[in-house]
Amino acid sequence: MKISRIDVFPLRLPMKQNFLITGGSVGGVDQGAPHVYVRVVDDQGVEGWGEARPSHRWSDETLESVVTTLRRYIAPALTGVDAEDLETVHRIMNREIKGALGIGQPIAKAAVDTALHDLIGKGRNVRLSGLWLGPFRDTLRLSYLISTPDPEEAAEKARHAREAGFRGVDVKIGLDPRRDVEVLEAVKAAAPDLFFRVDANQAYTLPQAVRLAKRMEALGVDVFEQPLPAGDLFGHAELRRKIHLPVALDESVWTPGDVIRAVRLGACDAIVVKCTKMGGLSGAKRCGEIAREAGLELLGGGLTESSLGLAASAHLFNYLGIETPVDLNGPFFLKEDPVREGPQILQGGTVRLPDRPGIGCRVEEADVERYLAE
Repeated sequence: MKISRIDVFPLRLPMKQNFLITGGSVGGVDQGAPHVYVRVVDDQGVEGWGEARPSHRWSDETLESVVTTLRRYIAPALTGVDAEDLETVHRIMNREIKGALGIGQPIAKAAVDTALHDLIGKGRNVRLSGLWLGPFRDTLRLSYLISTPDPEEAAEKARHAREAGFRGVDVKIGLDPRRDVEVLEAVKAAAPDLFFRVDANQAYTLPQAVRLAKRMEALGVDVFEQPLPAGDLFGHAELRRKIHLPVALDESVWTPGDVIRAVRLGACDAIVVKCTKMGGLSGAKRCGEIAREAGLELLGGGLTESSLGLAASAHLFNYLGIETPVDLNGPFFLKEDPVREGPQILQGGTVRLPDRPGIGCRVEEADVERYLAE
């Protein structure tokens, strides 16, 4: 299975609501959301699809940088390479695009890695779980994402999540730090029995995080995600010494080396596994396995990927044995995408995965063309 070509499709997918994090908007109803679809075709005509979801709000990769990285550097370098030799593929990608503290352009590389997993699965006629010699689980539970600085709106969303049968909520804070406690109190009052994950997206200093965590402990929050800046592992370790609330790292952990450093420093109780930021399924799988063996908890997350990225991540989270509801939030924000046969979102936020080889999704090329950003 030699790689014969790599096609890159920059897309703007329509959104049904705006999405804000501490750093600002990562997509909205007016401008849509930037996604990059990648198709890898081998010399037998088998094709695999992958996805990148860049945003300048959560990393230094943009729609434009992902496209130029893939078209000008990675695609030419991978032509003729064995599609099943993922170690060599990553070595070539990392040679062409080097990193500094981490791997360079991991979101762009994630699209290629995911597409190759899809291609290999189709070529061998096995699901992703079969590639990893694991059992196939066809369902996964989603958490319900709440991203608003308005306590009343947060309570309304929490009530909806509970009534709809969701088992967990993921609440973004730091949008208006003055109202964070009000937002959290409103959510807890409306949905007292749901798994309560709170994500700060690096919004606080250490003293601020300590004060807020004390309030969150009394409130019954289950995990405090990425309270401090990504590079401040020492600060997260100090925070853990001062509070009893479990701390999870997201933006701090992009590579297996980052996981090892976090473990050595005692910087967290859990890590967030995200395929897109970790260079694809290969890197995310390795990060999850290292963290699990080190005794850390695993949380599942995403970057508002479409159905394609959601399905790939869901397969991996099932393989890693993640039991808590995961934050694959694309369905809450995207109006539609180019996937016509893929994961189904059922009542209560349950995802039913397609029982087909590879990732299991059928991408409609006419819709890919329709959503092109160029």
